[in-house]
Amino acid sequence: MNKKVIVYVPLSHADKVREAIAQVGGGRLGKYTHCSFSTKGIGRFRPEKGANPHIGKVGIIESVEEERIEVTCVANIINAVIAAIKKVHPYEEIPIDVYNLE
Repeated sequence: MNKKVIVYVPLSHADKVREAIAQVGGGRLGKYTHCSFSTKGIGRFRPEKGANPHIGKVGIIESVEEERIEVTCVANIINAVIAAIKKVHPYEEIPIDVYNLE
């Protein structure tokens, strides 16, 4: 079963995340590699006490321009894809969604 991976990342790191995913085999469709779809939007959050935010300050609501990056991958590499994202993503808490595709 294939998987769909969705990750939200600040614009400054979007290319790094896409490349990291591709390097472990994510985003492959037939004879194409590096396949992804992105939409830009605004992420909002408030770091709480004990957080170590990459962007913003504890206790203050922050807005950040982000990309929502979507890729597909085969199920047997999902752990590698997630690890690759975590290696290059700047956030302390990384928003990653994984869905089964039918």
